[in-house]
Amino acid sequence: MKLCRLTLRAQGVCRNASKNFSSFSTKLPLQTSSPSLTQRKNKNSSHGSPTFSNKTESDSSLYRRISPVGDPGLSIVPVLDQWVSEGRKVDKDSLDSIVKSLMKFRRFTHALEVLEWMTDKRYIPPTKGDIRDRLHLIYKVHGLEKAEEFYNNISQVFKGFHINICLLNIYALEKLEDKAEAMMQKLRDSGRVSTPLPFNILLNLYYNVGKWEKMDAIANEMENAGFYQDKYSFTPRLRAYAATGNIEGLNKIMEIMEADSRVGMDCETYLIAAHAFLKAGLGEKSFELLKKVEKMAITTKGRHQTLHTVLYTYAKLGKKGEVDRIWKFLKKEKIYNVGYRNMIISLLKLDDVEGAETIFKEWETQGLSYDFRIANDLIDVYVKNGELEKAEAVLNSGIEKGGTPKFHTWYRLMIGYIEADQVLKGVEALKNAVSNCYVSPYEEPIKDKLAIVLEYLERKRNVEEMEGFMESLVAEGVVSSTVCARLFDFITNMTS
Repeated sequence: MKLCRLTLRAQGVCRNASKNFSSFSTKLPLQTSSPSLTQRKNKNSSHGSPTFSNKTESDSSLYRRISPVGDPGLSIVPVLDQWVSEGRKVDKDSLDSIVKSLMKFRRFTHALEVLEWMTDKRYIPPTKGDIRDRLHLIYKVHGLEKAEEFYNNISQVFKGFHINICLLNIYALEKLEDKAEAMMQKLRDSGRVSTPLPFNILLNLYYNVGKWEKMDAIANEMENAGFYQDKYSFTPRLRAYAATGNIEGLNKIMEIMEADSRVGMDCETYLIAAHAFLKAGLGEKSFELLKKVEKMAITTKGRHQTLHTVLYTYAKLGKKGEVDRIWKFLKKEKIYNVGYRNMIISLLKLDDVEGAETIFKEWETQGLSYDFRIANDLIDVYVKNGELEKAEAVLNSGIEKGGTPKFHTWYRLMIGYIEADQVLKGVEALKNAVSNCYVSPYEEPIKDKLAIVLEYLERKRNVEEMEGFMESLVAEGVVSSTVCARLFDFITNMTS
């Protein structure tokens, strides 16, 4: 009977804590997972990569119905409701797998909808893992404030180490040092810190906010508390030593990592180390570590993704022969868009524009979906070199092949046209840039500023006000002084 009451209470708590969030659609810029967050995902089964091979055909069919609804602005709740109205059954395990898969592909809004639907419409009692995932997803979809509101409404029955760790990681991603330290102290006071994870999150936070002097204190605390340092403990310190040019520190950390089998040196860790040594100006040491990665990658499951990263790092080292060698090996199997783009970027980093053009033409013949980001890489170079006809040719060819230009495409062309004193074409590109084309979260502020410029152009607003605004764009690096001057002259002539 007590268990029954607890289950009903659990349902009520979860519904009460989440009831304010279902109507929000505010978008948050996508965050890059820290090493510590990656560790949490790997060690926590509710964040693992799902497979449906052991599920029934009906379970996987539900996922296949949900999967095509890629637009986060479209709700998948009607799909779930329709499934049930057809008399089909769903259980928690299959819904959990769908949530994991949606999270894997960064479909956070839809994953949150499934979690809410599980509890609110299917009356499936939530677990602590469900509530932790919901907290994480509310942050991704609605932002920090709504995540904190949800956390504050979670019953003490469900709060604990994993929920607090989730909020700690959110604070770290937001670079909120004071709040993260307060949550860490709460974890210490609970006496339930049993893994290096919270320490690793703080180490990564201190690296990201430049408080490198605090990292040694955290490492010492870990050691005094009896926690061994894993690869996620060492990699932020590697990056910090690289940023400060501390060669002695880099070498010392590498010696410790390679000597301790518990660290678990793998391809990813050696790649991080290779980048750290490269940043510190130690190219030969970086090259040596890349060779180790190559040998390890041959026997690993994700070897192709690893080797693409190795290829790009060789390009940063200026090793054209190594780039060509790795590419030849990778081409033994099918290469997809991400691989072609990586090779084109690598060749451009080596100033081999002709080689990049050759790979681009090869990509166009592969029958892959047209990804305009690949075209943008060449357009960027052509604009920089003043070869606007070539840039236009790539643009037009991409549109003919079914591609959709992105914000970056028109933004770069706008810059190129105006710098080449083709202001009318630049204004047309500006209009396209602020239209409904795709914009990534980090580009949204630039798009918003360009929309204001367009408003000045179309409404012929106060010229002096426009001049001040344009100067602010130059200071922020949105446009060059040349673009600013020519746009301002264009507007002045329109209003005179």
